[in-house]
Amino acid sequence: MSVLREESGQNSGKSDKGNYIDGHWCSASNGNTFEHHNPADINDVTGHFPDSPAEDALAAITSAQKAFPAWRGLTAQKRADFLQKALAVIDSRREPFAETITRENGKTLAESHAEIESAIREMEYQIAEGLRAQGEVARSATPGVLAYSMRVPLGVIGVITPWNFPFNVIIRKCTPALISGNTCVIKPASLTPRTGMAAMEAFAEAGLPPGVVNLVIGSGRNVGDALVCDERVKAITFTGSTEVGRGIHERAAKTLTRTQLEMGGKNPLVVLEDADLDAAADAAVLAAYACAGQWCTSTSRVIVVKEIAESFINMLCERVTRLQVGNGMDPNTTIGPVCGAKQFEGILAHIDTAVKQGAKLLCGGHRITAPPLDRGYFIEPTIFSEVTPEMDLGKEEVFGPVLAVMTVEDFEDAIKVANGVRFGLASSLYTTDLKRALRFVEETDVGLTHVNMPTAKKEPMLSFGGVKESGFGIPEAGSTGIEFCTEHKIAYVRYS
Repeated sequence: MSVLREESGQNSGKSDKGNYIDGHWCSASNGNTFEHHNPADINDVTGHFPDSPAEDALAAITSAQKAFPAWRGLTAQKRADFLQKALAVIDSRREPFAETITRENGKTLAESHAEIESAIREMEYQIAEGLRAQGEVARSATPGVLAYSMRVPLGVIGVITPWNFPFNVIIRKCTPALISGNTCVIKPASLTPRTGMAAMEAFAEAGLPPGVVNLVIGSGRNVGDALVCDERVKAITFTGSTEVGRGIHERAAKTLTRTQLEMGGKNPLVVLEDADLDAAADAAVLAAYACAGQWCTSTSRVIVVKEIAESFINMLCERVTRLQVGNGMDPNTTIGPVCGAKQFEGILAHIDTAVKQGAKLLCGGHRITAPPLDRGYFIEPTIFSEVTPEMDLGKEEVFGPVLAVMTVEDFEDAIKVANGVRFGLASSLYTTDLKRALRFVEETDVGLTHVNMPTAKKEPMLSFGGVKESGFGIPEAGSTGIEFCTEHKIAYVRYS
């Protein structure tokens, strides 16, 4: 049965059977639900979803723990066969899954399709990675002894995912966990519950045994805390804010639970005087306003040297005026709403603070009140100049369509300003000077850097994670995706 397809109509009624525990779709055990609204039109109720108590998370953990021995006992190829079937489900449902993402998150339909495509590429890579021979053989100092290492699964892994990439991140986190023999309990973001159901539907329809993957919808206070604090959960992989991630790590430390935390960013794009300015402006606008500025790798600061600052700022403003704000379902839309009331109010508060602290508002900066956008969480794409490192806008994450332009004297000053924040996720430099490009790669204090490319660029074959307050633990994706989900086991075998 396809829960998503039965319940994804424009006027869907109550659909509280959104949890998936031990191989069954079910309601919250307490009967509680919450109502979700389309951020592009808050009069559009997308559905009613389980507001699950902690007991439901505990039941899912029990199911996952029970399923673990048999799932671990399968060959990697057999686990891959199940995951390939899930991949086929995703591929066949691109359109309805993308529409679900847009209706819950607000991003454009094109961006939602790109997210589905990215999830497919991530899944393909991690399945293949899981089938590779793992471990190494060493030459023992003792004659007649075979010495080697292997990777073994941890057990139950808690998967806590965000609303900005609600489908891709579930796939990115679950695939390496599952292919390496772990079982999972997923807590999707409450702002995108039906997208979590869509990902779960792919696993369920692939025929994965009951308990191997479970989904529990509910608050972080109830479901999230239950996952983090239960000693049966051997690892937590989390994407979200730095504040929540820090709290997860503190609680998980009490049970020595492994954590993988992908958190906030204040990502700089540095533009030097010798740069291709058109390419740099295109990259800045793309990464600042795609998904309404709600990528963790979004460009939130443009750091430009003084001698070209005025002309470059004019180029940014001209491009921003061409952006078309609207409902993500409209093919003409290039920037949709922000995802929810809390985000909407927080972004407007950041804008207000920036004005009060002396930043110069160049364009945007207001809620859009013209019908029909007045029914949604739409904010004009915004640019501030004359932003200094001491201002909140120069150092704190906004997570919305707001770009801060900071002017510096030279390359040395740019490096200092770029690194002068508590975050360290992504960065980019635009230049034609190879020496400065390589210095930037060495000296930029981030986990993901670029030269002459947008700050958001990533591919599945390399790890993804930040430093400082942007990330903690073994990073996601690439070869480290499976590394996080496994332990080293060493064997010494005397054969003569």
